[in-house]
Amino acid sequence: MFFDISLGFGGIIFVAIVLLAMSIRILREYERGVVFQLGRFWGVKGPGLIILIPVLQQMVRVDLRTVVLDVPKQDVISRDNVSVKVNAVLYFRVVDPEKAIIQVANFFEATSQLAQTTLRSVLGKHELDDMLAERERLNIDIQQVLDAQTDAWGIKVANVEIKHVDLDESMIRAIARQAEAERERRAKVIHAEGELQASEKLMQAAQVLGQQPGAMQLRYMQTLANIAGDKSSTIVFPLPIELLTGMAELSRRDAPRT
Repeated sequence: MFFDISLGFGGIIFVAIVLLAMSIRILREYERGVVFQLGRFWGVKGPGLIILIPVLQQMVRVDLRTVVLDVPKQDVISRDNVSVKVNAVLYFRVVDPEKAIIQVANFFEATSQLAQTTLRSVLGKHELDDMLAERERLNIDIQQVLDAQTDAWGIKVANVEIKHVDLDESMIRAIARQAEAERERRAKVIHAEGELQASEKLMQAAQVLGQQPGAMQLRYMQTLANIAGDKSSTIVFPLPIELLTGMAELSRRDAPRT
């Protein structure tokens, strides 16, 4: 009889220890527990030590840290009908554990699939040049669309970064030819602008020299002095008629009178 009583008492203690172990939960600082009582939502607990009612209450752990999600490469057709492969990286975190557990079956998988479809949808509205040169703006557009759609799940999309835009070889060659043509166009425009500025300065110089006949003669003499050291055997140099007339008058004055 004593043995039966001690055995029964020991069984009660064992069951009590098991129930106590089942009721104790410890949540880290970055964790929260969504507690259900008889299948109904009861509350969000944590962090720290949590006591549950065995059998009646169950808890689902939720990590509140930022999750880095790698969005696989997606086939995107741009607005100018160019096919490219684009992948990205997504940063999100749970801000409402209740919604993340109750409103969606698997918030991680749901966010991943939504990111893939949104990436194709948003980039398909832009041209290839925007994908290559306006990534910062496209990142913001994708982040805003994702954040608006995941808000009902208690998810906050903090940032989206487009990693790579892969083109086929023919498109790479076409872009290289376009860049080369653009450089040639800029070079021709700069050369034409230089010619225009030089012609304007020459016109101004001609007007100044035309107002002073003596200045024109000095310019001719300076040019003659500059080419005097040239090795060419024959130099054809035009002289203004005013200079010849002046020299003839000086010759007549200096000639002896008879």
